[in-house]
Amino acid sequence: MNQPRRAPSIFDLFGQRKMAALLLLGFSSGMPLYLTSKTLQAWMTVEGVDLSTVGKVSWLALPYSLKFLWAPILDRYVPPFLGRRRGWLLITQVMLGLLIAGMALHDPRDALFLMFINTVLIAFFSATQDIAVDAYGVDVLEEREMGAGASLKVMGYRIAMILTGGLALVMANSLPWATVYVIMGAFMLVGVLGTLMAPEPVLREGPPATLASAVVHPFMEFFRRAGPVLAPVILLFTVLYSLSDRLVQNMANPFLLAKGYTLVEIGTITQALGLAATIVGVVVGGVFVAKLGINRSLWVLAFIQMGSNLAYYMLAVRPKSTGLLTGAILVENFSGGLVTAGFVAFLMSLSSRQFSATQYALLSSLMAFGRDFIGGYAGDVAQRSGWPGFFLISIAAGIPALLLLPIIAPLTRENPRGAAEHTGEVTDDPDLARG
Repeated sequence: MNQPRRAPSIFDLFGQRKMAALLLLGFSSGMPLYLTSKTLQAWMTVEGVDLSTVGKVSWLALPYSLKFLWAPILDRYVPPFLGRRRGWLLITQVMLGLLIAGMALHDPRDALFLMFINTVLIAFFSATQDIAVDAYGVDVLEEREMGAGASLKVMGYRIAMILTGGLALVMANSLPWATVYVIMGAFMLVGVLGTLMAPEPVLREGPPATLASAVVHPFMEFFRRAGPVLAPVILLFTVLYSLSDRLVQNMANPFLLAKGYTLVEIGTITQALGLAATIVGVVVGGVFVAKLGINRSLWVLAFIQMGSNLAYYMLAVRPKSTGLLTGAILVENFSGGLVTAGFVAFLMSLSSRQFSATQYALLSSLMAFGRDFIGGYAGDVAQRSGWPGFFLISIAAGIPALLLLPIIAPLTRENPRGAAEHTGEVTDDPDLARG
């Protein structure tokens, strides 16, 4: 597993049925997010709901943070159709299509409580779909394919965000909001298509025997595979690896506003050029992993994400310039896309196929901890150090992960230490799909 493998050609890599399915599943995964947050808040604001209530919509996204609690259910139980991964995908996608369209039945002025209940249900099934999509990616991809699979998932996700955060608002300018949500619900059929065309992972080892084992065994299997000493180091590395990039992302808009850039300048450049740069970045990151392997990619990307923060340092020490702003946004988003593809491939490699739903959900929660909790102190750091000092500190924040790289991803190995084996074996045989 640790010997270098022949890098696949770009056509062989991206021209597979499972890759096309991951693009569509990524789209399906991204559809509900803005419909339960930014777009919903726009609807409520237009209808005259008070700002205090509009702000509390963010509380309704709690299921996204707690999804690891019910992830073992998706490992343990196999639906009676399509297999363990695609069966759960179809269930969540059908429910999401109905629930999103069902938002049309509620008026935010007269039935806000029922609308909020509907929104929580959408968030729950959306988080459950995310579990299934992530687990499917872990199960069907070989190590060298993981960066490409991650890049296509992210691309599909971003396209869905454009649809629900941009096109939906444009449509609402000439159509009733209820009609817009019905149309958005119909777009979940894209995910259903992806599920039906996707090959099911082969489950030779079978699912966990009991729900209790589905809860306990993922921890035991990971610590047994990685070892009691290395396992905590891997988990620490998971928290620290993208911290340098996350610190800048958390404070980018406040910095740009303080520098004197307008909302129009920030919004236009970040949403248009920034989004395009991110998509290009994740695709290039997928090719990186395919050509270099996960370990060498982690080394290259660690230096890239630290170096990309220099673009914001230049913005901080130079006079206001639209050209510099454009360059910084392009560099940050492109490098962020690269790092996302490589790091998601790393998380996939650590997840065992038998427990992929639970293990990936836990690992991604640790990554979110680094982003949300530790990154939450970014404002305090910026306040004390000033903006130029903050961006230099953000570069230094990448050093701890860099020091752990020789332990986690030695260059003499193909894959990270503690990684599970991934054959990427798929089937259209329902018996093999069930285990």
